[in-house]
Amino acid sequence: MLYGSKSIRRWLALFLVGIGLSGIIAACGPQGDSGDSASQPDVEITLASFAVTKAAHDAIIPKFQEKWKAEHNQNVRFNQSYGGSGSQTRAILDGLEADIVHLAVGVDVDRLAEGGLVSGDWTEKLPDKGIVTKSVATIITRDGNPKNLTNWPDLARDGVSFITADPKTSGVAQWNFLALWGSVTQTGGTEEQAKEFVTQAFRNAPILSKDAREATDTFFTQGQGDALVNYENEAILANLKGENLPYTVPSVNISIDNPLAVVDANVDKHGNREVVEAFAEFLYTPEAQREFAAVGFRPVEPTVIAEYADKFPKIETLFTIDDLGGWGYAREHFFGDGGVFDQIIAAGRS
Repeated sequence: MLYGSKSIRRWLALFLVGIGLSGIIAACGPQGDSGDSASQPDVEITLASFAVTKAAHDAIIPKFQEKWKAEHNQNVRFNQSYGGSGSQTRAILDGLEADIVHLAVGVDVDRLAEGGLVSGDWTEKLPDKGIVTKSVATIITRDGNPKNLTNWPDLARDGVSFITADPKTSGVAQWNFLALWGSVTQTGGTEEQAKEFVTQAFRNAPILSKDAREATDTFFTQGQGDALVNYENEAILANLKGENLPYTVPSVNISIDNPLAVVDANVDKHGNREVVEAFAEFLYTPEAQREFAAVGFRPVEPTVIAEYADKFPKIETLFTIDDLGGWGYAREHFFGDGGVFDQIIAAGRS
C-alpha cells in the first residue's frame, strides 16, 4: 500500500514520541461490571507533558480516575507521553493526537494555537491564566560548593564554568537565560548592562547541550563544569530520590510558569471534552496541587501555597516573563535568528 507524505510524517511523529509513551493506565479502584446497565463505555485521554512532570502525574491520575469512576460510573484510561516541551509541541503539530498538554513554556502552547489546535484565548480558559505549576531557577554545585557559587553574578567570575542547555533548542535553557538577564534589568540595571553581564557569564558556559537532560548528564556523568543551572523542582526531586544534590536558589529569580491547555481540535475529534476539561480542572484542586508540590513544583492553589510555605525558599525579587515583555516578544527578541542570544554567543567567541 502506498502512503502520502503527510501520512508518513504523521507516522514518524507518532513513532518517535512513542518512545516516551507510557501506554494505557487502567482505571484505579474496582472496575465496573461490563454487564452493569448503569456503567458507561470507557473513555480515553491522551496527555502530553514535559518530562519532569511524570512523577507528579503518575500520582495524580489514579486519584482523578477514582473520582470520575465514583461520580460517573465510567473508567478513564490515560495515554501519557513525556518529553521535551518543544519536541512534544512539534509532535502534536505533526499528528500526535493529545487531548491536553502540560508544557514548560507558554510559547509552546502559542505555537499550537497558531497551528489551529488550541484556542487562541487559551490563557482565559483555566485558572491562573492557564499556569498549573511553577518553579524557579537554581544553581546546582559540586559537593561542598568549593567555588562558593550562590547567586547569578558568581557565574560570571573568572575561573568559574557552568553547564546549561542551549536556549535555541531547550525551553528550560530559555528560562535560565531569562533568569540571568532579568537579574540585571529587574534590579535597576539597563539592557546594555544585562547584555554585558550575560555575555560574560556565557563565556563561562563551555558546552551548550541540546536539552536539560543532556546538560545534567554533562555535569554529573561527564564531570564537567563547577555548576549546573536547572529547575528547582529537578533538584528537589533528585534529592527525594537520595541523590543529595547541593543547590542554591538565587535571591533574584524568574517565576518559571508551566502552562496547561486543552487541545480543542483533538477533543472535538475524539468527543471527550467533558472528561478532558474535568481533568484539567482537577489539576488545580488542592489534592492534585499537593502532588505537584510533593515532587518540587511550586503550587498555584492558595491553600497549598500556604501549606508548603516553609518548603520553598522565599525569593526576594521574583519577576515573570511578562516583566520581560512576554513570550511573543522574548521568542523573537532574545531567541530569534540574529537576536540577543545569537549576538551574545558571537561576542563571546570573538
